[in-house]
Amino acid sequence: MTCHSSENTESIPEERRAEPESRREERERRRAEPEPEPELGEQDGVAAAMRDLKNTGWYWGRLTANEAKEILQDASEGTFLVRDSSQRDYLFTISAMTSAGPTNLRIEYKEGKFKLDSVVLVKPKLKQFDSVVHLVEHYVQLSRTSCKSGSAPLAPPNGTVQLLLTTPVYTAIPSLQHLCRIAINKTTRHVQELPLPNRLKDYLTDYAYNV
Repeated sequence: MTCHSSENTESIPEERRAEPESRREERERRRAEPEPEPELGEQDGVAAAMRDLKNTGWYWGRLTANEAKEILQDASEGTFLVRDSSQRDYLFTISAMTSAGPTNLRIEYKEGKFKLDSVVLVKPKLKQFDSVVHLVEHYVQLSRTSCKSGSAPLAPPNGTVQLLLTTPVYTAIPSLQHLCRIAINKTTRHVQELPLPNRLKDYLTDYAYNV
């Protein structure tokens, strides 16, 4: 899929849904091996990303691709979740429902930044983010804007499908406080200026995202 933003054109490819049995076996074997440790200089960024992810309610941790597929099977297009990647070279993966069924998109982490995995020629065009949640938030806003305007592009001729991220799948029913926090973050980025107790402001700024 190609998604258009006001700053540039971003390509969000679809992973292949069908793969040889040998490749699946190899992937499962690698999954059983220990995950690679980030470089010492990158650990703080990963730790901060994990804190944000655990606050979202839609981070599922060590979920397999098949388990994610089952969760998304009857969901509407644009429904998504984030899980640990099954591949050793990646930390996280977005699993989402497309018009052609569930698919997976890896998140690349390099030099303290997160971005969507893509083909080499497209990578320089993809935005980079300080956190996984910030990355997801960006593409959710992009997808929702495209849906509202009716300007979402058609599937390109190379066989990939349009990928939208609009509705997260929560691991459990989120608290009313968390939902209110998201609603407030959708309307303002200036929480400190709101006429609220400092304790409540701290709670709002602890998760400064709107998804």
